[in-house]
Amino acid sequence: MSKTKIQKKKGIGKDDILDRAGATELAANLFRITQTDEKIRNENIKGDYKASNTHFDIGKKVRQTIKDIGGTMPEELRPEKHIKLLAREKKLLLKTSTD
Repeated sequence: MSKTKIQKKKGIGKDDILDRAGATELAANLFRITQTDEKIRNENIKGDYKASNTHFDIGKKVRQTIKDIGGTMPEELRPEKHIKLLAREKKLLLKTSTD
């Protein structure tokens, strides 16, 4: 799915997808990124085209694994509060706990 389609599906407007992602979605993305990086390094993959294809292939496998274990696909997960709102709430809580 494109970024725009995911934003629309989740109803998050133009917010960055990762700014509204929870632990499950962030973990899936981090796993995809780290495994892609490992494969590129281990197999000495060169060039943007081959790296992009590797990234896409790893992403498909991660998505398939999520399906296989009965997990929820990232685009189906409910969006979390925006990270900036969470930061403001934390700051307010810290302020009120020290007053």
